[in-house]
Amino acid sequence: MKRTVCTIITLLTIICVVGCGGGNRRKAEMVKTKAPRVFVPAIIPSAISDPEARRVYMCEHYWDRVNLADSTFFAEIDTAQMLQAYMAWIGNYMNPNDGTYVGKFMAKAAKYPHSLRYFSMLAEKVLYDPNSPLRSDELYIPVLQAQVESEWLDKYEKLSPQYNLNLALQNRIGHVANDFRYTTGSGRSGMLYGIKAKYTLIFFNNPGCTMCKTIRDAICASPILTKLIENGTMKVLALYPDELLDEWHAYREHIPSIWINSYDKGTVIRNKNLYDLKAIPALYLLDAEKRVLVKDSTEVGYVEFVVGNLEGIAQ
Repeated sequence: MKRTVCTIITLLTIICVVGCGGGNRRKAEMVKTKAPRVFVPAIIPSAISDPEARRVYMCEHYWDRVNLADSTFFAEIDTAQMLQAYMAWIGNYMNPNDGTYVGKFMAKAAKYPHSLRYFSMLAEKVLYDPNSPLRSDELYIPVLQAQVESEWLDKYEKLSPQYNLNLALQNRIGHVANDFRYTTGSGRSGMLYGIKAKYTLIFFNNPGCTMCKTIRDAICASPILTKLIENGTMKVLALYPDELLDEWHAYREHIPSIWINSYDKGTVIRNKNLYDLKAIPALYLLDAEKRVLVKDSTEVGYVEFVVGNLEGIAQ
């Protein structure tokens, strides 16, 4: 694919040169293509040796070499390189459950319309895209707040970030989850808050979804989760949030009988935006009071890690 693209570019270049006269060709040879500008992150002072202090320094100073007031920088910078830099900032230094430093930086970027829009774009790709491994509502919330509060965006430009902010503020880590009604294949219904267990694992899934099967198998293969499920310490609520019930009924036998296999009758969860279901599958781990311990995850290993720490189980 790369070779094809390069060939096309080469052919277009030849056509452009041939199409010009001799004088124009000479002028074209004198024109130098301006290379894109390059971003260089801050360097941690050698006097800072403590690992946590070094992490915090980069959380606060990573972008210090960017002149946020310079609109030409954002027009000339290599966006692919900036995207990689943003991913490194988030992935190497940020606590995914603490948006403090992202908020501090966005407060600086929001002073200028070009930097607000540019860093909001990077954040959307890294922190919001369902396919991003660094997706995090807690880190994205301050980005959305900066957009909603900005003097540079009009009311129409604020509609999307306001909608996404309302969703992101639902079911946050450490807060109680939204309650909802579920219905089983027998027609029996119940409420999430009616499930009595030390832990409740909500598994939003679709029939025939490859990743859903992978997560289901990973839960079943986990010694830690299997033990907790079998002794009643953890209940798994497998919930289908869509409308094609024939597919759901046909797939029911693939869900372990010890789980609560259910669907959302009337698709109330989607209609009322009780949970952000832009990406399925999704795992939510709740404690006995239905406070959120893990939000919108696809990592069974992370669920094991959280539960293992709380239960004192060596991993």
